[in-house]
Amino acid sequence: MIRFIEKMLWRSRYMVFLAVISAIISALIMILLGSIEVSKVVYELFHAFSNPGGTEEFARSSVSHLVSAIDDYLIGTVFLIFGIGLYELFISKIDIAESDETSSKVLIIHDLDQLKEKIAKVVIMVLIVTFFKYAINFKYDEMINLLYLSIGILLIAVSIYLTHKSPHAKGNSAEH
Repeated sequence: MIRFIEKMLWRSRYMVFLAVISAIISALIMILLGSIEVSKVVYELFHAFSNPGGTEEFARSSVSHLVSAIDDYLIGTVFLIFGIGLYELFISKIDIAESDETSSKVLIIHDLDQLKEKIAKVVIMVLIVTFFKYAINFKYDEMINLLYLSIGILLIAVSIYLTHKSPHAKGNSAEH
């Protein structure tokens, strides 16, 4: 009876496969949303030159759309790393990823700490891009707003420094 329960408990790890599939689908959705943002810029590009003065408005809106696309792509990579990481941790190692010499090792995850570290780095990049997206659309009428921008930039620089300063970053720099 104990053997049967242990076997069922061990096999219950396969329910994580639902989370893996959901994460991969979420990654696809985010990448499609990013591509839609880029297609908006391409569409606006053709209309910008047909209007007098349209290029100035195009320049403002295109940067916002392209930064949004980067944001969507980065969030998609979070879902992708998460899905593949869950698969490797709970279901099975992906042998082809280990042996493929042309692929990046960013998707190879051996333990939960590696998964957390890789996701955390991408999430920090998402936050940086989101900050940039809001910073370019913000009106800097008062000096206090410029001070807030400066503090935000300083905090971003510190977070990037601390991310690269982590003890795992040096040993795994070839994998990131």
